[in-house]
Amino acid sequence: MRKIKVLVVEDEIIIADNLCDSLNDLGFKALEPALSYTEAIELIELEKPNIAILDINLSGTKTGIDLAEKINADYNFPFIFLTSNSDKTTLDAAKKVMPPAYLVKPFSKEELYTTIEIVLNNFLNITAQIEKEDSITKEAIFIKDKGVITKVLFNDIIYLKSDHVYVEVILKNKKVFLIRGSLNDTIKELNNNFIQVHRSYVINLDYLQQIDHKLLIIHDNQIPIGKKYHESILKKINRI
Repeated sequence: MRKIKVLVVEDEIIIADNLCDSLNDLGFKALEPALSYTEAIELIELEKPNIAILDINLSGTKTGIDLAEKINADYNFPFIFLTSNSDKTTLDAAKKVMPPAYLVKPFSKEELYTTIEIVLNNFLNITAQIEKEDSITKEAIFIKDKGVITKVLFNDIIYLKSDHVYVEVILKNKKVFLIRGSLNDTIKELNNNFIQVHRSYVINLDYLQQIDHKLLIIHDNQIPIGKKYHESILKKINRI
């Protein structure tokens, strides 16, 4: 089983080494400590840590709070703030980057272990929830119809047809939803199974049955093909 990699960012080398020793004793894999913002970024890029422990007050122009902002913006792992200062000014500055946890020196090994475990568990749960929500958006579209918002699976959609300021969404059970908007805007919400075949039509390739130069058959429906779309359709299908 791979050990959890922990990055320690602390500019006092004795404190950093002691913290790394404690982490290793607790069963984690402590990376070589970083003494500054720049060293921390280099280690993040190289080692891809699972979690970081950041001293708020680093030497140099950039603090642990600056590093936390960078992690939030460009990387996807949790961090814990470490400081000997628990005054209101420090806390208010730290709150702005929404730290999952805050350790005040001195602390015990038990506090260190418990904090890391809770932060990682919460991070994994939040990540799983986000992935679940993303998977829903990748497989379905939510359509408002007569005041009711309905989840429609992409797999149930045969094709879409532009009708002036509306788009008709035709399902395989012959139900039709009407969306106010353009075909171009609607196709952006769909997955890669959908392709535009005419200025007024978008089809689900899963239901494509036949194709020639002027029209195609999709789920026993005849759909016209626009000349400029013909080549792109052929590129999307397997031909022998």
